[in-house]
Amino acid sequence: MLIPDMEWIPDGIFTMGNNDVWDANPPHQVTLISGFYMSKYQVTQKQWETVMGTTIEDQEALTSTDWGLFGVGDNHPMYYVSWYDAIVFCNRLSIMEGLSPVYSINNSTDPGTWGSIPYYNESANVGDTAPWDAVAIVAGSTYRLPTEAQWEYACRAGTTTAYYWGDEDDHDTVDQYAWYWENSSDDINEVGLKTANAFGLHDMSGNVWEWCWDWYGDYTSTAKTDPVGASSGSDRVARGGNWGDSVVQLQSAYRAKGVPIRRDNVILGFRVLRP
Repeated sequence: MLIPDMEWIPDGIFTMGNNDVWDANPPHQVTLISGFYMSKYQVTQKQWETVMGTTIEDQEALTSTDWGLFGVGDNHPMYYVSWYDAIVFCNRLSIMEGLSPVYSINNSTDPGTWGSIPYYNESANVGDTAPWDAVAIVAGSTYRLPTEAQWEYACRAGTTTAYYWGDEDDHDTVDQYAWYWENSSDDINEVGLKTANAFGLHDMSGNVWEWCWDWYGDYTSTAKTDPVGASSGSDRVARGGNWGDSVVQLQSAYRAKGVPIRRDNVILGFRVLRP
């Protein structure tokens, strides 16, 4: 399926963060003025190949690792994806659907004019990252990465507990909702095999981490409306945990970060959003 299966997420107010979670404090009130559609599943390898023209084997070959593959198949989530790769995917998907893309680099929303995607190769960065880090968002209701606030709000699905299924962290409970170190057999698994949250979203915990739009930055206690993260930085936010993580890292408020040029991180994938 090319077009992602989307679930409607209503507007609302929630408390973002958790004092008991590393680097996710202080908790603060966030208001999301408008609802949005979130893809029900992490972007799959089939969707990636259709939009980007490369396979998971191709992506792995573009890295500087010899880690190999951790799950291959049409319905497995895509990984070995840089943040730059993800924004190109969003614009290309929008163009394929006859929509106006949302991301702009050097005043162009056509990724074909952006040049080669910068990447990390052994000890060197290949390509000029400055224009990519200055990417702008133009008006439109097309595919994009969720902000960190949108991601956590969609993950929580109205809950205030540690996890979107409650506070239970025993294996029998967690096994119903997430792929993590105790049940994944050290592999990435097909999307949608675990129970969805109350918004109908699958794998919001575990399987692969998911890129968000935001630069990684510190929280403040100030109430916020439609926050988009820090104004600059060196790392982009990732959320959700992965197949090799402990149950603690599956918490709704748990944060991670990744260097946007790095596609050699086997644990990073993404899902998309539409306003």
